[in-house]
Amino acid sequence: MNQFHSERPVRRGRHRGPPPGIVASVFTILFLASLIPVTLLVSETHFPTPFQPVEEIVEYFRVEATKVRWCAFLQFGSAIPLGIYTATMVSRLRFLGINVAGVWIAWFGGLTASLCVAFSALIQWALSQPGMGDASVVRALHLLAFATGGPGYTVPVGLLFAGLAIPTGLMRLVPKRLAVVGVALGLCGVLSSASLVVPELLFLVPLTRFPGFVWLIWMGFAVPASRRARAASAPSAVQALEA
Repeated sequence: MNQFHSERPVRRGRHRGPPPGIVASVFTILFLASLIPVTLLVSETHFPTPFQPVEEIVEYFRVEATKVRWCAFLQFGSAIPLGIYTATMVSRLRFLGINVAGVWIAWFGGLTASLCVAFSALIQWALSQPGMGDASVVRALHLLAFATGGPGYTVPVGLLFAGLAIPTGLMRLVPKRLAVVGVALGLCGVLSSASLVVPELLFLVPLTRFPGFVWLIWMGFAVPASRRARAASAPSAVQALEA
């Protein structure tokens, strides 16, 4: 009985949930794996861009339908751990006593990014089905898949980065450089929306996406899981918050 009572405060002081660093790693692995079938790694052609002739785009989805379906399957699967990561990180920050607007901005951004990944994957699946020969339909769906998987993903994921980085950085829960990189990636992601009107800015999409994988994993392992670890990492900030 005494042992039970002595362990109970410790258990209450630790956040319960999936390890966000591992969840982010699963998201990264699934998404990167989805790119393999539609890149030059295993094919003589790559996933078409919106700037290619419509005839080439239609022919690509006709010839490479199986590879596109695998890409869609893996990308759809990656949307699930991204949503779980977002929910876990928001839950953990609230558990640690951080209940500021940034937490809910991260929640909105991460959930929207997850839905955009899933939506883009389902559109790609539709494009890979037999009978998709109408050039105007293929063109419209291809643009929609590109938009939702491009700036449609990087803008809200940028909000996720900033929403996690700013409060954890100010509370000194994570290294300063991690918070600074998160804010920079968040700004890059939000600015990628300009690529919808200035195509030359499309480079902001991969500039947000690929470093973002590393950042999500890093942040997932960096945020403490217990109140005791939080108090040790930022005692003055904790005291100020509790006051």
